[in-house]
Amino acid sequence: MTSVIVSSPYVAPVNSLKRLMIQVIVALLPGTLAYAWQFGPGVLINICLAILFALGFEAGILKLRAKPVMPHLTDFSAVVAAWLFALCLPMHAPWWLVLVGIGFAMVAGKHLYGGLGFNPFNPAMVGYVALLISFPREMTTWYLPGSISGETLGLADAFSYTFGGADIQQWDALTSATPLDQLKTGIGLNIAIDEIRQAPLFGEFGGKGWEWIAFWWVVGGLWLLVTRTIRWHIPVALLGGMLVISSAFYLIDPDIYASPLFHLLSGAAVIGAFFIATDPVTAATTDKGRIIYGLLIGLLIYVIRVWGGFPDGVAFAVLLANMCVPLIDYYSQPRVYGEK
Repeated sequence: MTSVIVSSPYVAPVNSLKRLMIQVIVALLPGTLAYAWQFGPGVLINICLAILFALGFEAGILKLRAKPVMPHLTDFSAVVAAWLFALCLPMHAPWWLVLVGIGFAMVAGKHLYGGLGFNPFNPAMVGYVALLISFPREMTTWYLPGSISGETLGLADAFSYTFGGADIQQWDALTSATPLDQLKTGIGLNIAIDEIRQAPLFGEFGGKGWEWIAFWWVVGGLWLLVTRTIRWHIPVALLGGMLVISSAFYLIDPDIYASPLFHLLSGAAVIGAFFIATDPVTAATTDKGRIIYGLLIGLLIYVIRVWGGFPDGVAFAVLLANMCVPLIDYYSQPRVYGEK
Protein backbone atom coordinates (compact mmCIF):
# COMPACT_ATOMS: atom_id res chain seq x y z
CA MET A 1 0.00 0.00 0.00
CA THR A 2 1.31 3.41 -0.95
CA SER A 3 0.98 6.14 1.65
CA VAL A 4 0.84 9.81 0.82
CA ILE A 5 2.72 12.17 3.11
CA VAL A 6 1.44 15.74 3.17
CA SER A 7 3.49 18.42 4.89
CA SER A 8 2.09 21.25 6.99
CA PRO A 9 0.16 23.47 7.09
CA TYR A 10 -2.81 21.14 7.38
CA VAL A 11 -5.48 23.85 7.74
CA ALA A 12 -6.02 26.20 4.82
CA PRO A 13 -5.56 29.85 5.83
CA VAL A 14 -8.76 31.87 6.12
CA ASN A 15 -7.17 35.09 4.83
CA SER A 16 -4.99 35.69 1.82
CA LEU A 17 -3.23 38.83 0.64
CA LYS A 18 -5.76 39.28 -2.14
CA ARG A 19 -8.71 38.92 0.24
CA LEU A 20 -7.18 41.41 2.70
CA MET A 21 -6.58 43.96 -0.04
CA ILE A 22 -10.16 43.61 -1.28
CA GLN A 23 -11.40 44.24 2.27
CA VAL A 24 -9.32 47.42 2.39
CA ILE A 25 -10.75 48.58 -0.95
CA VAL A 26 -14.30 47.97 0.29
CA ALA A 27 -13.51 49.95 3.46
CA LEU A 28 -12.12 52.84 1.40
CA LEU A 29 -15.30 53.24 -0.65
CA PRO A 30 -17.46 55.21 1.85
CA GLY A 31 -14.77 57.80 2.57
CA THR A 32 -13.83 58.06 -1.10
CA LEU A 33 -17.43 58.73 -2.12
CA ALA A 34 -17.74 61.35 0.65
CA TYR A 35 -14.51 62.89 -0.63
CA ALA A 36 -15.89 63.08 -4.17
CA TRP A 37 -19.20 64.48 -2.90
CA GLN A 38 -17.45 67.31 -1.05
CA PHE A 39 -14.68 68.12 -3.54
CA GLY A 40 -15.89 66.86 -6.91
CA PRO A 41 -14.97 63.98 -9.22
CA GLY A 42 -11.34 65.05 -9.56
CA VAL A 43 -10.42 62.67 -6.74
CA LEU A 44 -11.90 59.76 -8.72
CA ILE A 45 -9.81 60.72 -11.75
CA ASN A 46 -6.70 60.79 -9.55
CA ILE A 47 -7.50 57.33 -8.20
CA CYS A 48 -8.05 55.83 -11.66
CA LEU A 49 -4.84 57.37 -13.02
CA ALA A 50 -2.80 56.30 -10.00
CA ILE A 51 -4.04 52.70 -10.25
CA LEU A 52 -3.34 52.59 -13.99
CA PHE A 53 0.18 53.99 -13.57
CA ALA A 54 0.90 51.80 -10.53
CA LEU A 55 -0.03 48.61 -12.38
CA GLY A 56 2.11 49.72 -15.32
CA PHE A 57 5.15 50.36 -13.13
CA GLU A 58 4.54 47.12 -11.22
CA ALA A 59 4.41 45.06 -14.41
CA GLY A 60 7.46 46.77 -15.91
CA ILE A 61 9.64 46.33 -12.84
CA LEU A 62 8.58 42.71 -12.37
CA LYS A 63 9.53 42.03 -15.99
CA LEU A 64 12.95 43.62 -15.42
CA ARG A 65 13.41 41.49 -12.30
CA ALA A 66 12.32 38.34 -14.15
CA LYS A 67 9.48 37.82 -11.69
CA PRO A 68 6.00 36.50 -12.49
CA VAL A 69 3.72 39.42 -13.33
CA MET A 70 0.11 38.31 -13.02
CA PRO A 71 0.23 36.97 -9.42
CA HIS A 72 1.52 40.36 -8.23
CA LEU A 73 -0.87 42.40 -10.34
CA THR A 74 -3.89 40.43 -9.15
CA ASP A 75 -3.12 40.56 -5.42
CA PHE A 76 -4.41 44.19 -5.41
CA SER A 77 -1.53 45.46 -3.25
CA ALA A 78 -0.52 47.95 -5.96
CA VAL A 79 -4.16 49.05 -6.30
CA VAL A 80 -4.44 49.79 -2.58
CA ALA A 81 -1.13 51.69 -2.52
CA ALA A 82 -2.20 53.75 -5.54
CA TRP A 83 -5.64 54.45 -4.05
CA LEU A 84 -4.18 55.72 -0.77
CA PHE A 85 -1.61 57.79 -2.64
CA ALA A 86 -4.27 59.39 -4.84
CA LEU A 87 -6.36 60.38 -1.81
CA CYS A 88 -3.44 62.52 -0.63
CA LEU A 89 -3.35 64.60 -3.81
CA PRO A 90 -5.24 67.85 -4.50
CA MET A 91 -8.26 67.27 -6.71
CA HIS A 92 -6.79 69.34 -9.55
CA ALA A 93 -3.52 67.39 -9.73
CA PRO A 94 -2.27 67.22 -13.34
CA TRP A 95 -1.65 63.76 -14.78
CA TRP A 96 2.13 64.13 -14.73
CA LEU A 97 2.08 64.79 -10.98
CA VAL A 98 0.26 61.50 -10.44
CA LEU A 99 2.70 59.72 -12.75
CA VAL A 100 5.82 61.05 -11.01
CA GLY A 101 4.49 60.40 -7.52
CA ILE A 102 3.21 56.87 -8.03
CA GLY A 103 6.29 56.01 -10.07
CA PHE A 104 8.54 57.07 -7.21
CA ALA A 105 6.32 55.17 -4.77
CA MET A 106 6.47 51.91 -6.71
CA VAL A 107 10.14 52.09 -7.68
CA ALA A 108 11.87 53.77 -4.72
CA GLY A 109 9.29 52.93 -2.06
CA LYS A 110 8.63 49.31 -2.94
CA HIS A 111 10.79 47.49 -5.49
CA LEU A 112 14.07 49.16 -4.61
CA TYR A 113 14.00 47.09 -1.42
CA GLY A 114 12.93 43.84 -3.09
CA GLY A 115 9.20 44.26 -3.55
CA LEU A 116 6.18 43.61 -1.35
CA GLY A 117 7.12 42.29 2.06
CA PHE A 118 10.62 43.77 2.04
CA ASN A 119 9.91 47.50 1.86
CA PRO A 120 10.56 49.23 5.22
CA PHE A 121 8.57 52.37 4.29
CA ASN A 122 4.96 52.82 3.28
CA PRO A 123 5.14 53.25 -0.54
CA ALA A 124 2.13 55.58 -0.77
CA MET A 125 3.64 57.93 1.80
CA VAL A 126 7.05 57.79 0.09
CA GLY A 127 5.46 58.97 -3.16
CA TYR A 128 3.41 61.67 -1.45
CA VAL A 129 6.36 63.10 0.49
CA ALA A 130 8.49 63.15 -2.67
CA LEU A 131 5.84 65.26 -4.41
CA LEU A 132 5.28 67.53 -1.40
CA ILE A 133 8.97 68.37 -1.24
CA SER A 134 9.50 68.64 -5.01
CA PHE A 135 6.28 70.40 -6.07
CA PRO A 136 5.00 72.38 -3.07
CA ARG A 137 2.88 74.80 -5.12
CA GLU A 138 0.94 72.06 -6.90
CA MET A 139 0.52 70.08 -3.67
CA THR A 140 -0.77 72.83 -1.36
CA THR A 141 -3.67 74.37 -3.27
CA TRP A 142 -6.99 72.63 -2.69
CA TYR A 143 -10.56 73.14 -3.81
CA LEU A 144 -13.08 74.46 -1.34
CA PRO A 145 -15.58 71.79 -0.30
CA GLY A 146 -18.98 72.04 -1.94
CA SER A 147 -20.58 72.80 1.42
CA ILE A 148 -18.75 76.17 1.35
CA SER A 149 -18.53 77.12 -2.31
CA GLY A 150 -21.96 75.75 -3.20
CA GLU A 151 -20.52 74.01 -6.25
CA THR A 152 -17.81 71.60 -7.30
CA LEU A 153 -15.99 71.23 -10.59
CA GLY A 154 -17.81 68.91 -12.96
CA LEU A 155 -16.30 65.85 -14.55
CA ALA A 156 -15.56 67.65 -17.82
CA ASP A 157 -13.75 70.52 -16.08
CA ALA A 158 -11.77 68.10 -13.93
CA PHE A 159 -10.67 66.16 -17.01
CA SER A 160 -9.79 69.42 -18.76
CA TYR A 161 -7.36 70.51 -16.07
CA THR A 162 -5.94 67.05 -15.31
CA PHE A 163 -4.88 66.53 -18.91
CA GLY A 164 -3.61 70.04 -19.52
CA GLY A 165 -6.49 71.70 -21.31
CA ALA A 166 -7.24 74.36 -18.68
CA ASP A 167 -5.52 76.58 -16.14
CA ILE A 168 -6.39 76.30 -12.46
CA GLN A 169 -6.20 80.10 -12.17
CA GLN A 170 -9.61 80.42 -13.82
CA TRP A 171 -11.02 78.60 -10.76
CA ASP A 172 -9.19 80.64 -8.14
CA ALA A 173 -12.50 81.47 -6.45
CA LEU A 174 -12.94 77.76 -5.67
CA THR A 175 -9.45 77.17 -4.27
CA SER A 176 -8.07 77.67 -0.78
CA ALA A 177 -5.59 76.36 1.74
CA THR A 178 -6.68 73.44 3.91
CA PRO A 179 -8.09 74.18 7.39
CA LEU A 180 -4.87 72.92 8.99
CA ASP A 181 -2.77 75.17 6.76
CA GLN A 182 -4.97 78.20 7.42
CA LEU A 183 -4.85 77.56 11.15
CA LYS A 184 -1.07 77.22 11.15
CA THR A 185 -0.65 80.41 9.13
CA GLY A 186 -3.01 82.34 11.39
CA ILE A 187 -1.28 81.22 14.58
CA GLY A 188 2.05 82.20 13.02
CA LEU A 189 0.61 85.71 12.58
CA ASN A 190 -0.40 85.78 16.28
CA ILE A 191 -4.11 85.57 15.52
CA ALA A 192 -6.20 83.87 18.20
CA ILE A 193 -7.75 80.54 17.26
CA ASP A 194 -11.29 81.75 17.99
CA GLU A 195 -10.78 84.51 15.44
CA ILE A 196 -9.26 82.15 12.88
CA ARG A 197 -12.18 79.76 13.23
CA GLN A 198 -14.63 82.47 12.20
CA ALA A 199 -13.59 81.81 8.60
CA PRO A 200 -16.13 79.78 6.57
CA LEU A 201 -13.53 77.04 6.08
CA PHE A 202 -14.08 75.81 9.64
CA GLY A 203 -17.01 73.76 10.91
CA GLU A 204 -18.23 72.94 14.40
CA PHE A 205 -15.36 70.58 15.23
CA GLY A 206 -12.90 70.47 12.33
CA GLY A 207 -12.63 71.69 8.78
CA LYS A 208 -16.02 72.07 7.09
CA GLY A 209 -16.54 69.07 4.84
CA TRP A 210 -13.50 67.31 6.27
CA GLU A 211 -15.54 66.35 9.34
CA TRP A 212 -17.92 64.24 7.25
CA ILE A 213 -15.09 62.65 5.33
CA ALA A 214 -13.42 61.69 8.63
CA PHE A 215 -16.71 60.15 9.81
CA TRP A 216 -16.83 57.87 6.76
CA TRP A 217 -13.17 56.93 7.23
CA VAL A 218 -14.18 55.80 10.71
CA VAL A 219 -17.00 53.71 9.21
CA GLY A 220 -14.53 52.06 6.85
CA GLY A 221 -12.06 51.55 9.67
CA LEU A 222 -14.67 49.84 11.81
CA TRP A 223 -15.39 47.51 8.90
CA LEU A 224 -11.70 46.57 8.84
CA LEU A 225 -11.82 45.87 12.57
CA VAL A 226 -15.01 43.81 12.35
CA THR A 227 -13.61 41.71 9.51
CA ARG A 228 -10.30 41.39 11.39
CA THR A 229 -8.40 42.83 8.47
CA ILE A 230 -6.59 45.05 10.97
CA ARG A 231 -6.26 44.94 14.76
CA TRP A 232 -7.30 47.66 17.15
CA HIS A 233 -3.90 48.48 18.65
CA ILE A 234 -2.53 50.94 16.07
CA PRO A 235 -5.71 53.00 15.40
CA VAL A 236 -6.56 53.29 19.09
CA ALA A 237 -3.00 54.14 20.09
CA LEU A 238 -2.54 56.68 17.27
CA LEU A 239 -5.81 58.53 17.83
CA GLY A 240 -5.45 58.17 21.61
CA GLY A 241 -1.94 59.62 21.53
CA MET A 242 -3.14 62.59 19.49
CA LEU A 243 -6.10 63.05 21.83
CA VAL A 244 -3.94 63.08 24.96
CA ILE A 245 -1.24 65.47 23.77
CA SER A 246 -3.66 67.84 22.00
CA SER A 247 -5.93 67.92 25.07
CA ALA A 248 -3.00 68.74 27.34
CA PHE A 249 -1.86 71.72 25.28
CA TYR A 250 -5.43 72.86 24.62
CA LEU A 251 -6.04 73.04 28.38
CA ILE A 252 -2.81 74.99 28.83
CA ASP A 253 -3.71 77.70 26.29
CA PRO A 254 -6.77 77.32 24.00
CA ASP A 255 -5.91 80.60 22.26
CA ILE A 256 -2.88 79.16 20.48
CA TYR A 257 -3.55 75.40 20.55
CA ALA A 258 -6.47 73.93 18.63
CA SER A 259 -8.99 71.61 20.24
CA PRO A 260 -8.44 67.83 20.22
CA LEU A 261 -11.46 67.27 17.98
CA PHE A 262 -10.09 69.69 15.43
CA HIS A 263 -6.87 67.70 15.19
CA LEU A 264 -8.71 64.39 14.98
CA LEU A 265 -11.31 65.48 12.40
CA SER A 266 -9.13 67.61 10.11
CA GLY A 267 -6.58 66.40 7.64
CA ALA A 268 -5.49 62.77 7.34
CA ALA A 269 -5.47 61.71 10.99
CA VAL A 270 -8.35 59.22 10.75
CA ILE A 271 -7.44 57.71 7.39
CA GLY A 272 -3.87 57.53 8.65
CA ALA A 273 -4.93 55.66 11.77
CA PHE A 274 -7.06 53.02 10.04
CA PHE A 275 -5.59 52.68 6.55
CA ILE A 276 -2.01 53.98 6.37
CA ALA A 277 -0.34 53.25 9.70
CA THR A 278 -1.82 49.74 9.76
CA ASP A 279 0.07 48.62 6.64
CA PRO A 280 1.06 45.06 7.66
CA VAL A 281 4.46 45.22 5.95
CA THR A 282 5.80 48.43 7.46
CA ALA A 283 4.04 48.48 10.86
CA ALA A 284 5.18 46.86 14.10
CA THR A 285 4.31 43.18 14.46
CA THR A 286 3.82 42.59 18.19
CA ASP A 287 0.81 43.75 20.19
CA LYS A 288 2.91 45.88 22.52
CA GLY A 289 4.93 47.13 19.56
CA ARG A 290 1.79 48.17 17.69
CA ILE A 291 0.69 50.29 20.63
CA ILE A 292 4.11 51.95 20.87
CA TYR A 293 4.15 52.44 17.10
CA GLY A 294 0.67 54.01 17.05
CA LEU A 295 1.46 56.29 20.00
CA LEU A 296 4.66 57.41 18.32
CA ILE A 297 2.84 58.33 15.11
CA GLY A 298 0.10 60.20 17.00
CA LEU A 299 2.64 62.23 18.96
CA LEU A 300 4.73 62.96 15.87
CA ILE A 301 1.68 64.15 13.92
CA TYR A 302 0.87 66.67 16.64
CA VAL A 303 4.49 67.82 16.99
CA ILE A 304 4.83 68.35 13.22
CA ARG A 305 1.48 70.16 12.99
CA VAL A 306 2.19 72.54 15.86
CA TRP A 307 5.93 73.13 15.68
CA GLY A 308 7.01 71.68 12.33
CA GLY A 309 7.02 73.12 8.85
CA PHE A 310 4.06 71.17 7.47
CA PRO A 311 0.41 71.69 8.45
CA ASP A 312 -0.62 68.00 8.52
CA GLY A 313 2.38 65.76 9.08
CA VAL A 314 0.75 62.32 8.85
CA ALA A 315 3.00 61.11 6.02
CA PHE A 316 6.20 62.29 7.72
CA ALA A 317 5.10 60.80 11.05
CA VAL A 318 4.39 57.42 9.45
CA LEU A 319 7.73 57.33 7.64
CA LEU A 320 9.65 58.32 10.78
CA ALA A 321 7.83 55.60 12.74
CA ASN A 322 8.59 53.09 9.96
CA MET A 323 12.27 53.75 10.64
CA CYS A 324 11.75 52.81 14.29
CA VAL A 325 9.85 49.56 13.65
CA PRO A 326 12.89 47.20 13.85
CA LEU A 327 13.86 48.73 17.20
CA ILE A 328 10.25 48.64 18.47
CA ASP A 329 9.84 44.99 17.47
CA TYR A 330 13.18 44.05 19.04
CA TYR A 331 12.27 45.45 22.46
CA SER A 332 8.58 44.47 22.45
CA GLN A 333 8.86 40.74 21.83
CA PRO A 334 6.61 38.70 24.16
CA ARG A 335 8.27 36.48 26.70
CA VAL A 336 9.10 33.04 25.33
CA TYR A 337 7.00 30.29 26.90
CA GLY A 338 8.95 28.73 29.76
CA GLU A 339 11.45 31.57 30.07
CA LYS A 340 11.96 32.87 33.58
